Amino acid sequence: MRVFGSSAARAALVGNNGLSIRADMLHRISALVTLLGLIIAFAFLNSAFLSLNNAMTILLQTAVIGLLGIGLTIVILTGGIDLSVGSVLALSGTAAGLLVKAGLPVPVGMGGGLVVGTLCGMVNGFVITRLRIAPFIATLGMMMMARGLALQLTGASPVSQLGAAFGWLGNGALFRIVETQSNGLPRMVFPGIPYPAILLLIVALAATYMLKRRQFGRHVYAVGSNEEAAHLSGVNVNHTKFAAYALSGFLAGLAGIVLMSRLVTAQPNEGVMYELDAIAAAVIGGASLMGGVGSISGTMIGAFIIGILRNGLNMAGVSAFIQQIVIGGVVIGAVYVDQLRNRR
Repeated sequence: MRVFGSSAARAALVGNNGLSIRADMLHRISALVTLLGLIIAFAFLNSAFLSLNNAMTILLQTAVIGLLGIGLTIVILTGGIDLSVGSVLALSGTAAGLLVKAGLPVPVGMGGGLVVGTLCGMVNGFVITRLRIAPFIATLGMMMMARGLALQLTGASPVSQLGAAFGWLGNGALFRIVETQSNGLPRMVFPGIPYPAILLLIVALAATYMLKRRQFGRHVYAVGSNEEAAHLSGVNVNHTKFAAYALSGFLAGLAGIVLMSRLVTAQPNEGVMYELDAIAAAVIGGASLMGGVGSISGTMIGAFIIGILRNGLNMAGVSAFIQQIVIGGVVIGAVYVDQLRNRR
């Protein structure tokens, strides 16, 4: 009887996994159809939307949200949430700017910013796993502390005059072609592929490989699907959660460095509400707030939906306040679809 029961349980598990995979795939396909629909709609409203320069602008603007979204996806897969990524972004970018301003080489300063972001994520992981504080409250506290620390360190003022080298990562591009005209002025022939977009692609591929092919990724999905069952199966639940929040902090730090490099100024007020865009990207892409369901590819689709929506509405002359209303409605719709999927 035990053998029969075990076989039945395995069959049920396989069936449930198959249904989950099909539902996740269907959600990603619907998100991709939505993305294509937005591109067609905005191209019809404004012919400049499909221009090469605008496409590169969208890539550049989406890179930061995409990096944050990857970190949020890993955390959400464990059944948690991280509300601190926007503030950690600001603190990490500010720390990098202050270190460069103090005379350290740009790579060292940026490395310091990454360390700051990772430490913030580790603190989140420690508070959640050891002090047993709910992720919502723990990361909400970190959100306020990181923002306050960034403002305190800078006196709420931007850190400027960081040098051209500081802006190389955020403003550089691969295959950029510039020619000199007869009047001696430069003319952009091809804007090139922005370095932040290339960085996003590398991080997305690495995260996908980690989640799909490595033991840590299997543990992440197991913890989010059923924490108790994962524990009984020998998964170190606390270690998995701690690592997920540390990775989220690291990627928030990386996003902060990219953003501050674009501005060539460290702004302690940057990153406000970015955590909501990142959560929206993950949810729109199919990640379930219940945990255990989601993918990096889906999050990338969600990030581009957010980026294209903002870009297209800007080109259409829609105010930033209306944009917030529209994106808020999109998030509510995505969460509602997620609830329907969980009920089934």
